[in-house]
Amino acid sequence: MSSNATRTEAAPDPLASDLIGSGVEGGLREQALAWWQRVRSGDMGALPAIGGLVVLGLLFSALSPFFLTERNFANLLNQAAGLVVLGMALVFVLLLGEIDLSAGVTGGVGMALFVVLHAQFGIPWPLALLIGFGFGFLTGAFIGFFVARVGIPSFVVTLGLFLGFQGLALVIIGPGGLFRLEVPELIALQNGNLPVWAGWALLAIMLLVSAGTSFWDRARRTRAGVPNRTISLVYIKLLAIAVLGGIVVFILNQDRGQGVNAVQGVPNVVPVVLLILWIGTFVLDRTKFGRYIYAIGGNAEAARRSGVKVRWIKWWAFVICSSLAVFAALLSVSRVGSVDATVGRDIVLSGVAAAVVGGVSLFGGRGRLMHAAIGALVISVITNGLGLLRLPAGVSLLVTGGVLILAAAVDAVSRLRGNGART
Repeated sequence: MSSNATRTEAAPDPLASDLIGSGVEGGLREQALAWWQRVRSGDMGALPAIGGLVVLGLLFSALSPFFLTERNFANLLNQAAGLVVLGMALVFVLLLGEIDLSAGVTGGVGMALFVVLHAQFGIPWPLALLIGFGFGFLTGAFIGFFVARVGIPSFVVTLGLFLGFQGLALVIIGPGGLFRLEVPELIALQNGNLPVWAGWALLAIMLLVSAGTSFWDRARRTRAGVPNRTISLVYIKLLAIAVLGGIVVFILNQDRGQGVNAVQGVPNVVPVVLLILWIGTFVLDRTKFGRYIYAIGGNAEAARRSGVKVRWIKWWAFVICSSLAVFAALLSVSRVGSVDATVGRDIVLSGVAAAVVGGVSLFGGRGRLMHAAIGALVISVITNGLGLLRLPAGVSLLVTGGVLILAAAVDAVSRLRGNGART
């Protein structure tokens, strides 16, 4: 007992209750068997989305000679960036079993405020952009108050804002109005590329951060007396990042220009999205706030009884969602180079679809930011591939809708199978 007390005094921060394990902290074989058991019980995570991504890639590669070109690959990443960020934003509320139908138009109004304040009133663009993000923060606080404190269903509150903010965007921009984005720093987000050497530097930083985070987690678990997974999993993850990341950087560093000037390098938006993904994953996996989100999504009443401040967690989740939605709109505006009253009107449903297709449960408590990113890539590949085949936009919507229904069905069936396995 005294040795335990000494250890607690020496390193009081990493408590066992603060660490999330897989439930099976054995060797590589035990981890593989546990993963397969979870898949058989219905907890497939992003596996169906990854399989769909591979199938779609092979299909469009066979149907179009342009799909696997360096130019289209870079265009696909730029095309998917806004949807990836919006999907990740929605994960924070979907994990709670809530939804935010106003995320897209919240971003649109934020961008409308930014461009009007900058273009018409001469406010410096950093301050105008900060005001746009402030609008997103206040919108999330508004939704969180009525959902968490008043008790109005999030579907009703956000649907009302979805309708109302379309009118607000029209008031700010004006009917038929359109403002060009004339800030080179923001235009470069979606229209510029890193130097060739910076792509390899980015890959090295990813490896260092991933290795540092993994070994930091292992050190915390060791100090807390919690079993660690086999170290082989860390090396396998680092090898996968090195190989896949190396292939991506090599492809993007090829000249994809069609004129005299070379166009090469990793798009500027890629490290920005990766940074958001890493920060969001860190928050959800390695902080009490993230663990409380999963706990509330699993059983809100049990979380409340255990001392979790459910109202505050929900409030902050909606604030994060709305703020990230404004950034997603910024990426979309940077890509097209203009702002009108329709920005964000249609993308929110695609954002929900991205999260669900990637394996985030609509019922709450299950999913990761990476799942939403993979789901967004699936939807972007569908849109991109069908566009290369010159098929009507209606076909793309039909296919995306079918994929969403299939993903929701898989989620519902897997949850039923999981409940059956536990009973």
